[in-house]
Amino acid sequence: MAAEQDVDGGPVVFECSAEGPEVRGVSSALDLIGEAWGTGAEVVVVPVERVADDFFSLRSGVAGDLTQKFAQYGVRLVVLGDISDRVARGTALRDFVREANRGRHVWFAATREELAARLAAG
Repeated sequence: MAAEQDVDGGPVVFECSAEGPEVRGVSSALDLIGEAWGTGAEVVVVPVERVADDFFSLRSGVAGDLTQKFAQYGVRLVVLGDISDRVARGTALRDFVREANRGRHVWFAATREELAARLAAG
């Protein structure tokens, strides 16, 4: 895991590697927030491979718990990777992703280029 600052003065981004423990609950969120704060990062990028499957099942409450913690601590969470197959399976997740991407605390980006464009836009 490493923290980098955008060359144009953008936010400091803490990017998790694809390998590592699954992000699945409040304690995982707090661990990542703590690591991000330790590097001065304002954004935590988690590859979709590291996100627990129950995060994408909104009934489980995992997505709500995780995103609420990041919002409470003022750290932006980005789930990086293609989730189109999961989004296609149900309207609840599709609506959640769409609303999250309209906000400032949680984003879903399919590619690094998409993420870079979002960060550049503010």
